[in-house]
Amino acid sequence: MHSTTGLVLAACCLIASIARAAAAQGTPPTTPTSITRTEAVAAALARGARLGVARADTSLAYAGLLVARARPNPALVAGYSKSAPQYHVEAELPLDLPGLRAARIRAAQVGRDAAQYRFAFARAAVALGADTTYTLALAARERLRLSRRNAQDADSLRVIAEKRRDAGDASDLDVELATVNAGQQANAAAADSLAYVSAVLDLQSALGLAADEATLAPADSLAAPPDEPAPAGASLGIGPDVPAGPTLQIAAARASVESARLGALAERRSVWAGPAITAGFETRDPKGDEPGVLPTVGVTIPLPLLNRNRGPIAQADAEHERARAELALAEVENRTEIARERRELAVALEKVRRDRQLLDAAERIAAKSLVAYREGAAALPGALEAQRNARDVLAQYVADLSDAWIAASILRALTLTPDASR
Repeated sequence: MHSTTGLVLAACCLIASIARAAAAQGTPPTTPTSITRTEAVAAALARGARLGVARADTSLAYAGLLVARARPNPALVAGYSKSAPQYHVEAELPLDLPGLRAARIRAAQVGRDAAQYRFAFARAAVALGADTTYTLALAARERLRLSRRNAQDADSLRVIAEKRRDAGDASDLDVELATVNAGQQANAAAADSLAYVSAVLDLQSALGLAADEATLAPADSLAAPPDEPAPAGASLGIGPDVPAGPTLQIAAARASVESARLGALAERRSVWAGPAITAGFETRDPKGDEPGVLPTVGVTIPLPLLNRNRGPIAQADAEHERARAELALAEVENRTEIARERRELAVALEKVRRDRQLLDAAERIAAKSLVAYREGAAALPGALEAQRNARDVLAQYVADLSDAWIAASILRALTLTPDASR
């Protein structure tokens, strides 16, 4: 608990220092500040605006619990009459029926549990958004590095083509072909640079940092997600992969059903309103026939003759039926989403493993083809095709890594349980 609090404070200090530097200089800092995935998630949880609604929902549920626990206030009635005794003082104390009060309080308590589950899932959603945005920024950074390296390799190939032409081993067509390829790779690098800046700006927006330039830079590497999702879930703060019980969505829906059931029970028990005890005294008889203070005591019993609470009962029954329908829908959707994400994660991990094998082979072929062209043992189109294949395989590897990370993060959020969220 203390480590999590320290992490959140460190992330907040990091974001605050960036904002202060930008305000002091009038422009964002030129050197981006490195931020890890864990710091990004902690900053999003500390500054995310999306948690405001869920936090207000929990406050509203707690207020409802205070209302349910409140006892009715006594009433004091003072009167005067010409007939003796002339002064009348009575105190009325309404009584809560035990069954009605217990059902009302229990319904509010379960409703508060449902609100807390929804708040925990909202935190998981915020963490998921920050984690996914961070992954997309990492993927954009890797694509930019790949594009820049491709542009350098293409320019080197153009230089080699020019040297071979000057030596009489290549034609002007080879030089023009290499020049066109170098220009295409330079354009691709420029486009990927713009995509990376956009991804960083999206990350800053997810962390609650308003800036028109990139002031952050992801510090982690885009490695393959671990096969065991529990350590990754612990680092993200959104729980393990395999749920040990009902997920947060199911737990919240079940609590809502129980709260609605208890609310309907409380409305049925409210047909007979609670009685009240009255006690007081009468005094001052001008004739002196009734000297002193005369005590009075009584009981008030409301009679359900004109209103049998039919409207609130029907409303509570309808809310119960709606909560049951929402529970059935949540169970089906949650199970379907978990199964889908598990399949996507398995497919993505398998593609990553296959990409690693293809990448090694493609890079070896590209390096050998470049050497062969430099030495005059191969034609330029073959070298270009080998480099193009290596670029495509590496780009697909980055995309599959990103898909694997995102699928793992979504799966952890969907399978988060109430015990794991505490």
